[in-house]
This record gives sequence, C-alpha cells and structure tokens, in this order.
Amino acid sequence: MPRPIQAYIDQNALQNNLSVARRSTSSRIMAVIKANGYGHGLLRVAEALAGADGFALLDIPDAIRLREAGYRQTILLLEGFFEASDLELVAEYQLTCVIHSEWQIALLDAYPKRAALDVWLKVNSGMHRLGFAPDQVAVAMEQLRRHAAVREITVMSHFAFADETRGVSDQLALINDIAAQYRVARSYANSAALLRYPATHVDWVRPGIMLYGASPFADTTAQSVGLKPVMTLSSRIIATQDLRAGDEVGYAGQFRADRAMRIGIVACGYADGYPRHAPNGTPVLVDGSASTLLGRVSMDMLCVDLTAIPQACAGSLVTLWGAGLPIEQVAAAAGTISYELMCALAARVPVRT
Repeated sequence: MPRPIQAYIDQNALQNNLSVARRSTSSRIMAVIKANGYGHGLLRVAEALAGADGFALLDIPDAIRLREAGYRQTILLLEGFFEASDLELVAEYQLTCVIHSEWQIALLDAYPKRAALDVWLKVNSGMHRLGFAPDQVAVAMEQLRRHAAVREITVMSHFAFADETRGVSDQLALINDIAAQYRVARSYANSAALLRYPATHVDWVRPGIMLYGASPFADTTAQSVGLKPVMTLSSRIIATQDLRAGDEVGYAGQFRADRAMRIGIVACGYADGYPRHAPNGTPVLVDGSASTLLGRVSMDMLCVDLTAIPQACAGSLVTLWGAGLPIEQVAAAAGTISYELMCALAARVPVRT
C-alpha cells in the first residue's frame, strides 16, 4: 500500500477564486502562477485559470510548457531574461519580458526579430527590490521606445505594504506621477491591492495568493472575501501511544505530558513539506475534530493530541491544512506565511484533483 499522505488540488476552487478576482475589478487579469503554480502544479493551475487574460511566471521552460500546451494568452516573465541567448526562445514563443535593469536593455540588441517584443518596464516605487529608480525611468523609457526590437511597453510596479496598515498611498502617488508622463498601459496591483485598493487596478492586475484560496491579510479571512482553499494536505494516523505524566514526545523531548494523554503518530513530516519549526499547539484536524501538534516534527512523522478524540485510531484522517483548516492559521502558528507552506509541498507527496 502507498503511504497515506496526499495533497488534493481543488480546481473548482481555483475557478471560484478567479471569479472573485473578476468581480473585484474590470482590469485585465494576469494570473501569477510562478513556483510551479505556488506548489499546486503549473499545468494543473493553468487549466483551471484558463479564463485569465495572461499568466505571470519566472522561468522560460515553464513558459514554453504553457505555449506547447496551447495557451495563447500573454505570458509574462516576471524577472525578464538573464542572458542574450534567452532572447531566441523569448522570440520563438512570443513571451513578454519585464525589464528591470539597464543591463537588460543592453542585451536587447540580441533579439532576433525587429519590433516584435512586448516589455513591461518595472519602476522601483518603494519596494527597493527590482526596478528603475524614478529618476532613471525617463532614460530607460526613451531607450525602449527607440529600440527596434520593442513593440509595446507597459509600466509596472509592486507594492511593499498593500497587506499592511501603511497601505499603498505613497507608492501609488509616485508611480501614477511617473506613468502620467507616458501613454502606456500600467500594472500595479497584487492580491492585497486588488482586494482592498480599487485605485490601483488600472489596466492589469496581478493576483497571486488569492487565486490559491489564502488571504493576503492578517486581519481578514479568505472565506470572508469569498475565496475557497485550493490545496488540502492530509494524511492518516499510523500508530497511537498512551502517555503518562512526565513522558516526553519526539526528538529533544520538546513536549512533556503533564497528565495521562493519548497521542497519534501521523505519516507526514518535513520531507513532505510540513514545517519542521511548527511548534506545540499548531492546529490540525483529526476526523474533523480540532487537535494540535505535539513535539518536534520529524522527517517522515509528526505527533498529534488524541486525548479529546477517543474514537481516533490508526487510519483516522488527519488534515494538516486546507478544507476545514485554513492554511493561514497553520502558517501563523508556525511563524511563516501560507505562500511558503504551499511552495514547500514535496515532490514525493501524491497529488490528486
């Protein structure tokens, strides 16, 4: 028999979450499916999100997989190209590239076609990660407009505080002032801005985490804005143990029983993508009932409290996150974010839809 752990990817939930994005804006939707569709499977996600106006990702091989699967939408490379040889494939597969640095403009001379490349000029409006500084934009824009290989230009930026109380007002004012000088399309909004700041929607929006059914906000649940969880990670109890007061659980005895208890051993560990640093008390569901993690997560196993779930036994279903247990709650307990949990799903975990 196969090991009982599995991930279920709900493609209907993906479609629902795209519909939530559609209802929130009249802008074109660039669905962000980088990192193997946030761990959900690139082609699996693309199939469910086929109604999006475009797809955004990082790697040229992934973009080629989409084209060869028949997707004709705009495909945006979020970090653009990295060397001159990339431009042959960019041209062959009609990919759109983010231009964020002067060295990329210099490489455009290697583009094998004339006036055929659409680019997104990235402006650093306050994130201080990728992008041209405000005082560099005019020169970069002029270089792109004059370049024989460039067809259409879109101005983009990225918000650092859209999911925080600080908001987007400073960055939005800056990027709007810059973009107003040029008659080009614009793209600013990530998931948080799409849901909370309509003024950021402009021509394109770039939803990511919301498409996978997680809220971008610490103070707002995914369910409250109509999102449905896409990934459910589950396994089963494979053994039980009865503890006495003073007994310790797992490596380094990070949990010590203060009373008689019953625990379950679950076939899931950090080699499956469950966070090793998740502490005692991280929520789980056992046969639909609330329980908690006990002790240190091992490579292939973890332990949960069965004391208040007397019917639980070997074979009982354990939900690590997903349907019935929002991934944000697990991530918060583990001191991380839902993005990391999704992307960390290990290749050895079977996936079904």
